[in-house]
Amino acid sequence: MQQFGSFGRSVLLALSLLSACAAAEPSGANGDAAGNAPHPSGGRFTAPGLASDLLVARFAAAQGDIGYASGEFLKALSVDPGDADIRRQAFLSALLANRPEAADLAQAETGNPAAQLLLADIQAARGNWALAAKLYADLPKEGVTQLLQPLLTAWAQFGAGNVDEALGQLHPYIDNDRIRAVFTFHDALIADLAGRNEEAGRLYKAAQAEFGVPNLDLVRALASWQARNGQEVAGKQTLAAVNDMGDELAVATPRLIADIATRPVGSATEGVAEVYLAFAALLRQQDSGDFANVMVRLALDLRPDLTPARLVAAETLDTNKHTQAALAMLAPIAASDPLAPSVDLRRAALYDRLGDSDESLRILARMEAAYPARPEPWTLQGAILRGKKRYADSVVAYGKALELMGPPDRTFWPIYYERAIAEERAHQWPSAEADFLKALDLSPDEPSVLNYLGYSWTEMGRNLAQAQKMIERAAEQRPNDGAIVDSLGWVQLRQGDSAAAVKSLERATEMEPEDATINGHLGDAYWAAGKKLLAEYQWRRALTLNPEPDDAAHFQARLHEAEQALATEGTAATAKTP
Repeated sequence: MQQFGSFGRSVLLALSLLSACAAAEPSGANGDAAGNAPHPSGGRFTAPGLASDLLVARFAAAQGDIGYASGEFLKALSVDPGDADIRRQAFLSALLANRPEAADLAQAETGNPAAQLLLADIQAARGNWALAAKLYADLPKEGVTQLLQPLLTAWAQFGAGNVDEALGQLHPYIDNDRIRAVFTFHDALIADLAGRNEEAGRLYKAAQAEFGVPNLDLVRALASWQARNGQEVAGKQTLAAVNDMGDELAVATPRLIADIATRPVGSATEGVAEVYLAFAALLRQQDSGDFANVMVRLALDLRPDLTPARLVAAETLDTNKHTQAALAMLAPIAASDPLAPSVDLRRAALYDRLGDSDESLRILARMEAAYPARPEPWTLQGAILRGKKRYADSVVAYGKALELMGPPDRTFWPIYYERAIAEERAHQWPSAEADFLKALDLSPDEPSVLNYLGYSWTEMGRNLAQAQKMIERAAEQRPNDGAIVDSLGWVQLRQGDSAAAVKSLERATEMEPEDATINGHLGDAYWAAGKKLLAEYQWRRALTLNPEPDDAAHFQARLHEAEQALATEGTAATAKTP
């Protein structure tokens, strides 16, 4: 990546901490009086010297404990204040840990774009817009900063009261196909705040066309403009697009409608934060998580109540296995926030991933009472209960979700599919089969549904020809999915084609070598093909891979049968010997 070249990629690799961006709000929240977070090991490293400070800092960073890492980098810098490399690491870790030392360190970080952004933001927060504009304008015209620079300068010009200059700063970039949507959107925000309603409406619509897919920030801003300009019905219709952005956002639709007239961006400072949030989203889509985290941190420095930024940060933290830190990132969000229902749904999912599904279910129960018309809490409850193997309860939860969702359309297929799995596990096969077929009726070529139903029929010895066709359709779409290739081999074996089954199942075990069921199936295929020693080996191997109890019993039984068969063959061979 070249966007922040002056950071030095070696610094980022050494830190291994950008993926944990804002794991700490002010670091003292969970640490000692000095603001040092507890070390992941629960203890403290006390080895003296610069080398040990750096070693500890890098280890803590690798563990995702950015607060502790930052303290150790600052200790190392106090030992050797002239080392530019250590200073960069100390600055970057302090910035991401939200430590006050970041501002002082930024003064010495000449040529560092993140430091320059931080210093400019400090001036913007103080209302020193002329100085902020100069600092933004002086950003390097390369990489991501060449795109950030005009947006940030435009907001600084607006903050200084220079509306025409602000809009003029962005107009030339609207001709660039690659970045037109973001620039048009911010042009609209500035025109809206300046009271240029007609121009704002035109620009919002243009941005909507450029984005193509629904964008939460744009949808909220356009709906707000419509509501404030006598078009409340149209604004509510605009906000309805949130229902297509996934359960987590859809659950907040009633709150967003109630808050429709509120401007999501109400000042120049909030506009700068919105720029950082937009680039965080863009960089994450390009797998540039390191720099996305810098953007999120800068956004939250200016606007700690920017809930979408906290949701982005929490998602990044959870993706990088820092689930507890993700929960901490969401903690400051007020219950009155329009996106609070989305945050609660995310919290429920995070607690479940941490193994505290009871807390997840308590959150969801509160949501079901607070939002009785919304299906999303019931959907997540169904998934959590299924994960806890409470299959009958899961079926009920999914059923409640479907009741609230209204007449089914294509988007409903995952709920029917997930309920079908719970029904099958709860030994409610007629209902499960009906739901699998309903899911396929809504979306006929879903490989997961084709595979699950085809495999289930194969296990029952029913509809084998149809099952094979369904599994083959799934395999055409996902030729490298080991589970689907296993199903194909299994249905081939059940129809007596042991040669094809061996070929398919050998390929499946190459894809999923640690899967007990697939290895056991290959054993069955080898036995049917007359490769009896290989069959025994596969069953024994499958028993070492933590199989389900029923599968383990099957493998043991097949091994017992094999031993008896081989013993009988040995006796017969001995009897024939002259």
